[in-house]
Amino acid sequence: MSTSGTAVATTTVVATAGIRKSFGGVEVLKGVDLEARSGSVLALLGENGAGKSTLVKIIVGDYRPNAGTVIIDDEAHPTLTPIESRAAGISMIAQEFNDAPTLTVAENISLGRIPHRRGIVSWREMNRRARAILESLEADIDVEAEISTLTVGERQFVEIARALSSDARVLILDEPTAALSQHEADVLFDRIRRLRDQGQAIVYITHRLDEVFALSDRVQVLRDGEVALLEATESVDRPQLVAAMVGRHDLGTGRPDSTGGPDGDVALRWTGASSPPNFADVNLHVGAGEVVALFGKLGSGALEIGRSAFGLEPITEGTLEIGGQVADLAGPVDAVNHGIGFLSEDRKVGGAFASRPVGENVAVASWPRLATRGILNADVEQQAFNRWLGRLAIRSSGQASQPMEELSGGNQQKVLVSRWLEREANALVMLEPTRGVDVGARADLYRVLRDLAAQGAAILIVTSDYEEVIAVADRASVVAKGRITAALEGDDINMNSLLTHAGG
Repeated sequence: MSTSGTAVATTTVVATAGIRKSFGGVEVLKGVDLEARSGSVLALLGENGAGKSTLVKIIVGDYRPNAGTVIIDDEAHPTLTPIESRAAGISMIAQEFNDAPTLTVAENISLGRIPHRRGIVSWREMNRRARAILESLEADIDVEAEISTLTVGERQFVEIARALSSDARVLILDEPTAALSQHEADVLFDRIRRLRDQGQAIVYITHRLDEVFALSDRVQVLRDGEVALLEATESVDRPQLVAAMVGRHDLGTGRPDSTGGPDGDVALRWTGASSPPNFADVNLHVGAGEVVALFGKLGSGALEIGRSAFGLEPITEGTLEIGGQVADLAGPVDAVNHGIGFLSEDRKVGGAFASRPVGENVAVASWPRLATRGILNADVEQQAFNRWLGRLAIRSSGQASQPMEELSGGNQQKVLVSRWLEREANALVMLEPTRGVDVGARADLYRVLRDLAAQGAAILIVTSDYEEVIAVADRASVVAKGRITAALEGDDINMNSLLTHAGG
């Protein structure tokens, strides 16, 4: 548990009592109590679908509960509107971006609080405010840059800056580090601790258990809409938290039973590959029957190396070989024709068609083979979905017509994997494959990847999550400042080695 510098007397600022909520006759919250205390960080855990997001959306006024109350400063509210919640000093940073992409960084930070004099916007004051809050976060971001030009991590920091600039008494953070580098995450943690020590109440939603022990004073776990655990963080350990979240102790990973290795045919090989300024002199290979991890913090160049396998990052020096043949990829279509499957780090922007059926999401990359006269019919989509439904343990209604957006993050990732298996891809490149995915679904996805490797698949995962590398990789290469700084195998794949070679 993180220790505070100055003891602050804690009082309950916001609480829920007996909150119940149903959607379409299905009860997702079954009488949940929660307390956000001043000078304290509450870690809120649970698998996707456990009710975490629904509960906090009731607190911020986005949803109306069917029963129970939200209590603010000892005053009970059967319902709240978003305006009433904000006026009470409650601010939330959602997992999905809630910014205005065509506005500047400064404009986004000041949304709803634009400084003006006699109706005329004070651009100088707006920019000054934005610079001050970003400097406090040690975030080097141009306040006059348009949001759409920023990286995922930079956009996340702008969201955090906007929430912190509103002087909220209660700060709810939903997976805030999912897109941040280790340095950015460390800066955020320091900021959270300072806010806590100043008396702020913080609710911190995360799937990363190391963050629970680094930040929180108390931890609460929801499972199936009920409180499965509520304890002081110092009194629990990881196995207890995992068991509370998933209802069982034995999750495991595929790595100890790994049968993959570098002895199979090489599916992907970078030799002296460079793409200035993102990466240089990269030597890396991925063999059939193994899972290789490329580990690096945000901005390290790791993501760009992964993208180069899909024709999204040009290689200007050196070579990329696919299946033993030098490939000069003109773009993603060329990569697909070379047998490469690819999952973007942002599945909702670069992969999943959220509003379309799951069957269509599976079949889309195999359209030329599956379509009749250019048309995919429902039966063909159902057949394609059925081929992978059981094999990948996709938790869904089983109907190919179900909208993709109704599935949890982990199951959406499985659908995207099945897209490329249906396409019969020779190699699968996955960027940040479990970002926003809960503990149980992560373990399921890791087992899927290990099973695929055991059957001869070549898999490259590019990730900033060292726990992910440790859990699933046969081999790992570490990237820092655009160069591979270490190649690790076996017991050398550990937290200390990964973070040390990544500059952490």
